[in-house]
Amino acid sequence: MSRADGAGRDGGSGRTERAGRTGGPGPAGTAGTGTAGTGTAGTGTAGTGTAGTGTAGTGTAGTGTAGTGTAGTGTAARAGGGPGAPGASRARMPSPPPAPGPAPSAGPAPFPEPSPEPSPEPAAEAGARRRSGPGALWALGLFRSELVTVFRRWRTLALLGVLAAVPLLIGIAVRIETGDGGPGGGGHGGGGPAFLTQITNNGLFLVFAALAATLPLFLPMAVGVVAGDAIAGEASAGTLRYLLVAPAGRTRLLLAKFTAVLAFCLVATVTVAVSALAVGALLFPLGEVTLISGTTITLGEGLLRALAVAVAVAVSLTGFAALGLCVSTLTNSGIAAMAATVGLLITVQIVNTIPQLDVVHPYLFPHYWLSFADLLRAPVHWEELLRNLGLQTLYAAVCGSVAWARFSNRDITV
Repeated sequence: MSRADGAGRDGGSGRTERAGRTGGPGPAGTAGTGTAGTGTAGTGTAGTGTAGTGTAGTGTAGTGTAGTGTAGTGTAARAGGGPGAPGASRARMPSPPPAPGPAPSAGPAPFPEPSPEPSPEPAAEAGARRRSGPGALWALGLFRSELVTVFRRWRTLALLGVLAAVPLLIGIAVRIETGDGGPGGGGHGGGGPAFLTQITNNGLFLVFAALAATLPLFLPMAVGVVAGDAIAGEASAGTLRYLLVAPAGRTRLLLAKFTAVLAFCLVATVTVAVSALAVGALLFPLGEVTLISGTTITLGEGLLRALAVAVAVAVSLTGFAALGLCVSTLTNSGIAAMAATVGLLITVQIVNTIPQLDVVHPYLFPHYWLSFADLLRAPVHWEELLRNLGLQTLYAAVCGSVAWARFSNRDITV
C-alpha cells in the first residue's frame, strides 16, 4: 500500500499534469502495454480511485490500455495521477469501461479454428459417383470411337460391299437357271441346304441360302480381317501407345476392341440378310413360307425366323472373333495378324472335313455353324443350336483370357 500511495502522490506532480494538458500518448501508451487488469493495483486503492474510473483514465493519455497496464507496479499510477491530479480535471468525460475479458497477449495472433470436416458418408457417395458416372461415360465414348474407327475404313466398307454382292450373284444365277427351263424348286439335286431348292417358290429363302453360302468362308474371312487388325493394326500404325496414354486402361481398351468386332459380326450378317431379302423380293415371289419340316407359316413369321437365323449366324462368329483378337495381341504387324487369322480359319475348316479326324470335330469352332437350319423346322431343334452357343462361349472365354493376359503385360514400344 505504500508504493500505491506513493504512486498517487506522484500522480499530482507536474509531470502528470503536463501529460494531461498535452494528452501526450507517450507515457500513457507505454503504461497501457502491460497487464494491469490482473495486477495487484486492480484491487488496491489506485484501482478504485479516481484515476481508474475518473477523467484522467479516459484522457488522451488514458486511451491506451492503461486500465490493463502495469499499474500494480506503480508505473500506471505515476502516469495516471492520484485522486487530485490536475490532469484529471482537464480531461474529457470518461467512456464506458471495456467489458472484462482475457488480458491481451503480446505474442502472435492465434490461428483460426479449422472448419469442421464434411461427413464421410457424402464424400464416399461423391467418390462412388465420380468412379461410376465418368467411368461409364468414358467407356461408352471409347466404344463409340472404336465403332467409328472400324466402320469408316475403306477396307471395312469394301468387305461389306463384297458380302452384299454375294446374294445378288446367287439370285441372278438361280433366276437364269430357272428362266432357261432348268430344274425348278424341288428338282435341284442336293447341292446345298434343303431350303436352297425353295428359292424360286419364295424369295425369302434366298436369305437362308445366302447365309449358308457365305458362312463357311466369306463371313469369317471378313471377321478375321477386322479382328486381326484390331490391336496389331494400331501397333503397326503407331497409335496404340497414344490410346493407352488416355485414361482408358488396357482391359477397357481390349473390351472395346472386342465389342467393336462383335458389332461388325452382326452388321456383316445383317448386310447379307438384307441384301438377300431385297434381291429375293425383286426376282422371286414372296408369300407363305414352307419350312424344311413341311409346316407352312405366314410371311410375317417367316421374317421373324429370318431375323433369328441372322442372329444365330452372328453368334456363331463370336468364337472366331475372339481367336482373331488373341492373334492380334501377339504381333505388331496388322498384315501378319490378319494372314494368321485367315490361315487358322482355312486350316480348321479343312480339318473339319476330314472323316478320320471326327473325334476332334465337335471341338472345332466351325463344326456347328450350319445348325441355324434347325430354326427352319417346326418345332425347332435346339440341341445343336445350344451346343454351338456353348462352344462359341468357350472359345470366346479362352481366347479372350489369353488376349487379356498378353495385352495387359505387353511392353508397348510403338
